[in-house]
Amino acid sequence: MPGQWGDTPQFIPVMERIRVGRLGGGHPRTRPDHLGGDKAYSSRRNRRHLRPREIKHTIPEAKNQRTNRQARGSKGGRPAGFDKTIYKRRNEVERTINALNNFRAVATRFDKRAYVFHGTVTLASIRLWLRPGCRVL
Repeated sequence: MPGQWGDTPQFIPVMERIRVGRLGGGHPRTRPDHLGGDKAYSSRRNRRHLRPREIKHTIPEAKNQRTNRQARGSKGGRPAGFDKTIYKRRNEVERTINALNNFRAVATRFDKRAYVFHGTVTLASIRLWLRPGCRVL
Protein backbone atom coordinates (compact mmCIF):
# COMPACT_ATOMS: atom_id res chain seq x y z
CA MET A 1 0.00 0.00 0.00
CA PRO A 2 1.63 3.32 -1.08
CA GLY A 3 0.61 5.16 2.09
CA GLN A 4 2.42 2.56 4.18
CA TRP A 5 5.75 2.68 2.33
CA GLY A 6 8.77 4.12 4.03
CA ASP A 7 11.46 6.34 2.58
CA THR A 8 13.80 3.51 1.58
CA PRO A 9 12.07 2.56 -1.71
CA GLN A 10 12.38 6.20 -2.79
CA PHE A 11 16.12 6.43 -2.09
CA ILE A 12 17.37 5.45 -5.56
CA PRO A 13 14.82 7.54 -7.52
CA VAL A 14 15.70 10.59 -5.42
CA MET A 15 19.44 10.00 -5.85
CA GLU A 16 18.97 9.75 -9.63
CA ARG A 17 17.23 13.14 -9.72
CA ILE A 18 20.01 15.06 -7.95
CA ARG A 19 21.32 17.91 -10.08
CA VAL A 20 23.59 20.57 -8.58
CA GLY A 21 24.53 23.41 -10.91
CA ARG A 22 28.17 24.41 -11.21
CA LEU A 23 29.22 28.00 -10.58
CA GLY A 24 31.21 28.26 -13.81
CA GLY A 25 28.50 26.63 -15.93
CA GLY A 26 28.68 23.24 -17.61
CA HIS A 27 26.88 20.02 -16.80
CA PRO A 28 25.37 19.86 -13.32
CA ARG A 29 26.86 17.53 -10.74
CA THR A 30 24.87 14.36 -10.18
CA ARG A 31 26.82 12.93 -7.26
CA PRO A 32 27.01 14.37 -3.76
CA ASP A 33 30.40 14.46 -2.04
CA HIS A 34 28.97 12.69 1.00
CA LEU A 35 25.63 11.25 2.03
CA GLY A 36 24.28 10.89 5.55
CA GLY A 37 21.28 8.82 6.52
CA ASP A 38 19.74 6.88 9.35
CA LYS A 39 19.34 3.12 9.77
CA ALA A 40 16.31 3.07 7.48
CA TYR A 41 18.64 3.64 4.51
CA SER A 42 21.17 0.90 5.38
CA SER A 43 19.79 -1.76 3.04
CA ARG A 44 22.12 -3.70 0.76
CA ARG A 45 20.23 -2.33 -2.23
CA ASN A 46 21.01 1.27 -1.25
CA ARG A 47 24.66 0.55 -0.45
CA ARG A 48 24.98 -1.34 -3.75
CA HIS A 49 23.67 1.78 -5.52
CA LEU A 50 26.24 4.05 -3.82
CA ARG A 51 29.33 1.85 -4.22
CA PRO A 52 29.88 2.00 -8.02
CA ARG A 53 29.17 5.75 -7.98
CA GLU A 54 31.89 6.17 -5.34
CA ILE A 55 29.59 8.17 -3.08
CA LYS A 56 30.92 8.24 0.47
CA HIS A 57 28.24 7.73 3.09
CA THR A 58 27.63 7.73 6.79
CA ILE A 59 24.77 5.31 7.38
CA PRO A 60 24.72 3.16 10.53
CA GLU A 61 24.23 -0.55 10.03
CA ALA A 62 20.99 -1.85 11.54
CA LYS A 63 21.43 -4.34 14.36
CA ASN A 64 19.66 -7.18 12.52
CA GLN A 65 21.81 -6.59 9.41
CA ARG A 66 24.97 -6.65 11.52
CA THR A 67 23.86 -9.90 13.20
CA ASN A 68 23.05 -11.55 9.86
CA ARG A 69 26.37 -10.42 8.36
CA GLN A 70 28.34 -11.74 11.33
CA ALA A 71 26.43 -15.03 11.26
CA ARG A 72 27.66 -15.61 7.70
CA GLY A 73 31.26 -15.37 8.86
CA SER A 74 33.82 -14.42 6.22
CA LYS A 75 31.12 -14.67 3.51
CA GLY A 76 29.20 -11.90 5.25
CA GLY A 77 31.58 -9.24 4.02
CA ARG A 78 33.22 -6.33 5.74
CA PRO A 79 31.37 -4.09 8.18
CA ALA A 80 30.12 -0.83 6.72
CA GLY A 81 32.35 2.13 7.48
CA PHE A 82 30.79 4.54 9.93
CA ASP A 83 32.02 7.88 11.31
CA LYS A 84 30.24 8.90 14.53
CA THR A 85 31.37 12.53 14.37
CA ILE A 86 29.85 13.02 10.92
CA TYR A 87 26.69 11.19 11.96
CA LYS A 88 26.21 13.51 14.95
CA ARG A 89 25.83 16.46 12.55
CA ARG A 90 22.59 14.93 11.25
CA ASN A 91 20.75 16.49 14.18
CA GLU A 92 21.39 19.95 12.65
CA VAL A 93 19.41 18.91 9.59
CA GLU A 94 16.68 17.31 11.71
CA ARG A 95 16.35 20.42 13.90
CA THR A 96 16.15 22.67 10.83
CA ILE A 97 13.42 20.55 9.24
CA ASN A 98 11.48 20.54 12.51
CA ALA A 99 11.83 24.33 12.77
CA LEU A 100 10.59 24.74 9.18
CA ASN A 101 7.61 22.51 9.95
CA ASN A 102 6.55 24.99 12.62
CA PHE A 103 5.45 27.19 9.72
CA ARG A 104 1.96 26.02 8.82
CA ALA A 105 2.39 26.66 5.08
CA VAL A 106 5.48 24.44 5.02
CA ALA A 107 4.04 21.69 7.20
CA THR A 108 0.75 21.35 5.30
CA ARG A 109 2.24 21.59 1.77
CA PHE A 110 -0.96 22.96 0.26
CA ASP A 111 0.87 24.71 -2.59
CA LYS A 112 -0.01 23.11 -5.91
CA ARG A 113 3.11 24.19 -7.78
CA ALA A 114 6.63 23.18 -6.78
CA TYR A 115 8.08 26.64 -7.39
CA VAL A 116 5.49 28.19 -5.04
CA PHE A 117 6.35 25.65 -2.33
CA HIS A 118 10.06 26.33 -2.90
CA GLY A 119 9.37 30.03 -2.34
CA THR A 120 7.42 29.21 0.83
CA VAL A 121 10.32 27.16 2.22
CA THR A 122 12.79 29.88 1.22
CA LEU A 123 10.77 32.55 3.00
CA ALA A 124 10.42 30.38 6.11
CA SER A 125 14.19 29.76 6.04
CA ILE A 126 14.90 33.49 5.85
CA ARG A 127 12.57 34.14 8.77
CA LEU A 128 14.37 31.49 10.82
CA TRP A 129 17.74 32.91 9.87
CA LEU A 130 16.74 36.45 10.87
CA ARG A 131 15.16 35.36 14.15
CA PRO A 132 17.23 36.54 17.14
CA GLY A 133 19.03 33.77 18.96
CA CYS A 134 18.46 31.30 16.16
CA ARG A 135 20.55 28.20 16.75
CA VAL A 136 18.92 26.02 14.10
CA LEU A 137 20.59 27.03 10.85
